[in-house]
Amino acid sequence: MIYLDNNATTAIDPMVARVLADTLLSGPANASSQHAAGRAAALLIEKSLETIAECLGTDFSLPGGPRLIWTSGGTEANNLAILGLGSDDPTLPIVVSRIEHPSVLALAQRLQQRFAAQQPNSRDVRWIPVGADGVVDLAALESFLQSDTPPALVTIMAANNETGVIQPIQQAARICRAAGVPLHVDATQAIGKIPVDLSELTASAVSFTAHKFHGPAGIGALWLDAGVSLRPMLYGGEQQLTSRPGTEPVALILAMATALQMACKQMDQTSLQMSELRDRLEMNICHRLPEAIVHGLNAPRLPGTTCISFPGSDRQSMLMALDMAGIACSSGSACSSGSSPPSHVLLAMGLNDSAVQSALRFGVSRFSTSSDIDTAVDVICRVYNRLSTKKIVEN
Repeated sequence: MIYLDNNATTAIDPMVARVLADTLLSGPANASSQHAAGRAAALLIEKSLETIAECLGTDFSLPGGPRLIWTSGGTEANNLAILGLGSDDPTLPIVVSRIEHPSVLALAQRLQQRFAAQQPNSRDVRWIPVGADGVVDLAALESFLQSDTPPALVTIMAANNETGVIQPIQQAARICRAAGVPLHVDATQAIGKIPVDLSELTASAVSFTAHKFHGPAGIGALWLDAGVSLRPMLYGGEQQLTSRPGTEPVALILAMATALQMACKQMDQTSLQMSELRDRLEMNICHRLPEAIVHGLNAPRLPGTTCISFPGSDRQSMLMALDMAGIACSSGSACSSGSSPPSHVLLAMGLNDSAVQSALRFGVSRFSTSSDIDTAVDVICRVYNRLSTKKIVEN
């Protein structure tokens, strides 16, 4: 199989897997225990925090400074941020971009539905549109912040999981900070792939997860800026200052820190490699299939992500045929692909039905090769020409 679905998850790096296995096999590890084994586990977590701090330009050693909340992954981190940040006044809305990951979008929609039904634990939602290039409309954000009812929270992703389009987060953060409104950033697709300096970003909270940068699944984090308070979703323990109680998974935390350190050290090289492979894929597909459409082409994008429409085809038929031919890709976010709804991201960009219904996402990683890409192009073009309702001559 040629794996081109690295936005959904990445293969764990062998070195990270060894760190994970060695830590698991080293004995019981509960950082809350007061005995020697517990103190050793707590020390591993502290060292992991130092590693992550160095990678992301933050400092967890400052009293009252930024802190990191360990979670089970990006979905929990996003939910924790939306439910736990900002004013708890239910009359204040939240502001969400139209292109967010399903873990943000579905929660926002549920809060809005409950608000419409006048139910408790609800919020009204104001939606930030995006342009045809997939970039959020900062003018719309400013107008929401200047309204008579200022929002309790703004949430905008750092880079889109379907198109790879990088969002103007630093500008959004400045706008939100000037208005005194906290900004949550879902950076699960960005961290480990492009430089992220949290001290310069000036957001209030940032979510990320290890399995997007060749770490293990099951571990993520929510970074909180200094002075940012958080209402917990879980109760029953004193861990993490009660913000997210539960025994910390020491081995997963150490593996996550190792994976991020490797990703950051190799970033210059791997970014170039991945962008060259992505461009090779796009160029050869568009040369052989002139009707193919690359989305977000004129906007800054993640180095390894491309979303391509194949007009005249059906994305699900293409996806299944490619899978049978040994090419793994996706028709949208992995968290919503089971029901195969049309891409809310492409719809928000104003694309026509033909483009939306024929779009596939491809994601390369540092383990991808030129041979993988050339073989994938051949298979994609053959499958498209076989399934397309249009006659496309393969050059």
